[in-house]
Amino acid sequence: MIAAAGDISCPSGCTSARQTSDLLVNRGLAAVLTLGDNQYDSGSLAAYNAYYDPTWGRVKSITRPAPGNHDPPGSGYSSYWGRPAYYSYDIGAWHLISLDSNSPSSAQVAWLKSDLAASSARCTLAYWHHPRFSSGSTHGDNSSVGPFWDALYAAGADVVLNGHEHNYERFAPQSPSGGADGARGIREFISGTGGRNHYPISSAKPNSQVHNSDTFGVLELSLHPSGYDWQFRPAAGGGFTDQGSGSCH
Repeated sequence: MIAAAGDISCPSGCTSARQTSDLLVNRGLAAVLTLGDNQYDSGSLAAYNAYYDPTWGRVKSITRPAPGNHDPPGSGYSSYWGRPAYYSYDIGAWHLISLDSNSPSSAQVAWLKSDLAASSARCTLAYWHHPRFSSGSTHGDNSSVGPFWDALYAAGADVVLNGHEHNYERFAPQSPSGGADGARGIREFISGTGGRNHYPISSAKPNSQVHNSDTFGVLELSLHPSGYDWQFRPAAGGGFTDQGSGSCH
């Protein structure tokens, strides 16, 4: 089982970061995935050490982060994590890829295509900060990460996780153009629910199946050899949840 969320910790007014991190401690998780904007507002190392480390930092040893626009590579993100801007690894039968959506350069896309071609895993999950599709009214869709989606779709990837919009949303499997695609489509989850604050949802986009804009929490995924189960777990006091299952291509 893995857990994921983004938009987490800040110098003041982020008491929910402690509550969401309580969902991670002593759970026996294989990994914790952060979906960017892990530490506000500038992602300095001092802020990471003062605010992130006592909360989500309690599971730092199993955390596999992605950077956000508030903590891009080169900020305290790089010093705190000691990781490159993008990288990949395997968990069980799954191949996982962390990407830097601050700079979806041609070099990064070329690396992604090469990484996907080298993987023999049946199931693939990628995660980064800025969502390709979103019903959120604060940021919404982000076409700049379209090349990520194109490469993942061509390789038969299964799941994408994002943050940036401070809410939760689950989409049905989609093609790169946002069309419903039950055969080869990628299921996208937005889980910008780590503790910073909440952003509203506007009119639901096509293929948006579930959304919530008032609950902090984490998305848990149980990774099986040929599929996955998901469950959104709310922090203390939250009433929203979401769960279901999907199969790998």
